[in-house]
Amino acid sequence: MQQEHTKINEIAWNQLAYEAWNNRFGTPYEAACNIKKDPVKKLGSIFKYFGDVKSKKIVNLLGSHGSKAVALAMLDAEVTVIDFSWDNQRYAYELAKEANVNINYIVSDVLNVPDSENAYDFDIAFCELGILHYFTDLKNFFQIVSKMLKKNGIFIIQDFHPISTKLITSKGKKHKVTGDYFSSLLEKTDVAYLKFVPGIDSLTETEKEGFQKALIRKWTLGEIITSLAESGFFVKELNESEGQKPEDKGIPKLFTICSKKI
Repeated sequence: MQQEHTKINEIAWNQLAYEAWNNRFGTPYEAACNIKKDPVKKLGSIFKYFGDVKSKKIVNLLGSHGSKAVALAMLDAEVTVIDFSWDNQRYAYELAKEANVNINYIVSDVLNVPDSENAYDFDIAFCELGILHYFTDLKNFFQIVSKMLKKNGIFIIQDFHPISTKLITSKGKKHKVTGDYFSSLLEKTDVAYLKFVPGIDSLTETEKEGFQKALIRKWTLGEIITSLAESGFFVKELNESEGQKPEDKGIPKLFTICSKKI
């Protein structure tokens, strides 16, 4: 089931992603200039969980366009990205070149990284903002991550809070409880970058249907924590945060888990 699930999402993430990132962030040169101004700011709130990254081996799982990897490389970390999109790799490598740093980008299903890539022995692994829902079995994913890490290695997850993705529907400043928090059904959705594809707004609905949709499985916070524990991780910290907009006050929008391989 996971193989079929991954294949669908792989196709979805290889449809004009390079063009979308150019439209969203500018050319790799322009994006690199922005990151150079303040790489820590580019990393956002997740950075405080990393500690000193100098000379640390870090893997960014499903690291997309590579902006976070490049920011970490600017801070003297040794960074590898694993992602199944060739378009993402293209943008990331051009971004790294313009930033005058080196990153390693492995195009692969993260669950089946070739042994020749030697993607192991990392100090830190992290994934963020819309990653967990691409897996139909979190325990299997977390066990793979554990194999990649050194003993006592750190695994950081920052993602959208299940309350906001599974339960609440937001429209403008209004929020309604319309979902089923405990649903385990797979859902079809547009890939995250689709709205940034040049000319997408001029396409008809029929033309938009030509883009492969992603297939996702949304997890509860309990399922995520339990899967980590069952995969040999000690949860050091779980933080939940509300949105920055006034209308989001009191509603959990993000969560961050910092765990250690034991």
